[in-house]
Amino acid sequence: MLRFSNVTKVYPRSGKALDDVSFSLRRSEFAFLTGSSGAGKSTLLKLIALLERPTRGRVWINGQNTAQVPMRRVPHFRRGLGVVFQDHRLLMDRPVFDNVALPLIVAGVAFRDLERRVRAALDQVGLLGRERAVPLELSIGEQQRVGIARAIVGRPPLLIADEPTGNLDPTLASEVMALFRRFHSLGVTVLIATHDLALVRASGLRELQLAAGTLEAQAPLASA
Repeated sequence: MLRFSNVTKVYPRSGKALDDVSFSLRRSEFAFLTGSSGAGKSTLLKLIALLERPTRGRVWINGQNTAQVPMRRVPHFRRGLGVVFQDHRLLMDRPVFDNVALPLIVAGVAFRDLERRVRAALDQVGLLGRERAVPLELSIGEQQRVGIARAIVGRPPLLIADEPTGNLDPTLASEVMALFRRFHSLGVTVLIATHDLALVRASGLRELQLAAGTLEAQAPLASA
């Protein structure tokens, strides 16, 4: 499903963000990516989403070498990937429905199917009935759930998230993590970057630890 092979990422001004990183995730696996600020977590996720390209090494997603994905095919490539951001990145002047529907609109999904799938995604995150609300009318936790609904509305086999609970209190963080566990139970491969070690250790799930761009350790995979 996901494999990094000796991946290094170097930025001209700041130097190495990742240094010879290798790991793999099986289909339907759930893992956490941990490390302090600046450890390379966000860079690693950007390589998965093809927001960046490796300086050296190879990344495979769904059996495809990302180095062989030309720029014109990147939007199509991303249809197999759901991305959740810490800061939501919602269109604040558009209603919830439009925010969640955006990936389907880009993919050219017919409106009849689009409406059904948006409502199904909102139902999964507990926001069915809030389609016409604008993000500013929602709480921070609700805004994050809109971001999650947008990420899963295209039914991607791989879901990645960058600090999805970073701005949430412990109760809301627990609710958001329960959503990710639910998607995982449906067969979605999940990788979440977080600095919340208490949350990670309590989950009993696999942990990939980054430090200064190097993969320091891979905690044993526990039963989910």
